[in-house]
Amino acid sequence: MPNLTPARVRLALLALALGGFGIGCTEFVAMGLLPDLARDLLPGVWAQSQEEANGQAGALIAAYAAGVVVGAPTIAALSARVPRKGLLLILAAVFAIATLASAVLPSFGLVLVARFVAALPHGAYFGVASLVAASLLGPGRRGLGAAFVLGGLTIANVVGVPAITWLGQEAGWRVAYVAVTAVFLATFAAILFFLPKQEKPEGASVRGELRAFRQPQVWLTIGVGAIGFGALFAVYSYVSPIATEVAGLELSTVPLLLVVYGIGMTIGNFTGGWLADRGARRALIIGFVAIIVSTFGLYLLAGTTVGLFVLSWGLGAATGLGAMALQVRLLDVAGESQTIAAALNHSALNVANALGAAIGGATVAAGLGYRAPIAVGVVMASIGLVLALASFALERRADRRLDAELAQQRVDRELVADLA
Repeated sequence: MPNLTPARVRLALLALALGGFGIGCTEFVAMGLLPDLARDLLPGVWAQSQEEANGQAGALIAAYAAGVVVGAPTIAALSARVPRKGLLLILAAVFAIATLASAVLPSFGLVLVARFVAALPHGAYFGVASLVAASLLGPGRRGLGAAFVLGGLTIANVVGVPAITWLGQEAGWRVAYVAVTAVFLATFAAILFFLPKQEKPEGASVRGELRAFRQPQVWLTIGVGAIGFGALFAVYSYVSPIATEVAGLELSTVPLLLVVYGIGMTIGNFTGGWLADRGARRALIIGFVAIIVSTFGLYLLAGTTVGLFVLSWGLGAATGLGAMALQVRLLDVAGESQTIAAALNHSALNVANALGAAIGGATVAAGLGYRAPIAVGVVMASIGLVLALASFALERRADRRLDAELAQQRVDRELVADLA
């Protein structure tokens, strides 16, 4: 890559982060507009039962999560030999087309398909963009590169999602998705003009990327993310009733609480990138301990306004930190399969989204109250920490075995030399 001025590097990083901003908007805006989507796309069901219509419309959110899980490893592997700038342009174009389709298609079933397709590039974009950002920043800065790109998503939660949700409530949900489409078109233009040419990844191939799945540590690390980070989603999915039913706050305070979450995630995101570049294993442990402390404290103090807001900020920050550490950890254990490893982080987090929301919802449905999902979060984060520690212990054992084998080989060579 040619030498770039600091200004050009900043513009390139902003272009990549803009894509993350758009992804954050397209993923989360449906949550705030779910009743609008249900009323418009399922009018018959809505007329009979608004709760049932909202429940069915929730499939739009599930379809997006499923698209991320399927698309992240698939696109990352199949595009292994595609130059990264060209690939990012293709992914931005797919985002724009599928999001516009979500805005204009007439029926629930077609919009459901559009949301699934819109999610397919999600993990691949973040994975490839993180690797490109790291190359722009220089050696030893993989975590910071990933933090810049994912920072767009966390900032979307603070600014973009509330603004576009308001727009959708005032002008209609279809207008909201048109606005998100505009963000992706701007991303396409920014990448086209500001991102320098990227050569084909050296030695990359579909077979090489798929070798990641032969590594037990890759599977174990995916499990760490899929279970451990379910803690955030167990709480986040039920933040509105926690605020109103447990803390006794007005519904109007919920958007402010979501902003607090988003600010915490943004700070944790960049802190986690910095820490992960100095040791992913240590950063991951710090992240999980912080998640456990935050969720346990929230379980105890969710009934107080100060406790709810402070610990929600802490949970957002801890999760942002841990997610960056998980990203770098996957890159560390995947060997040469870097593109698919960077994408798999987002598959793991979307599995965590589904698990956390489902298990948390089951506890509420069982009549255990709205503190129960917070307790689920404590348990899921604790399991994630145990899995992480087990992963590190197995890695140290393998390293000691390899060191012993290398030492024995040196002894054997010296013995042969002496006999000769």
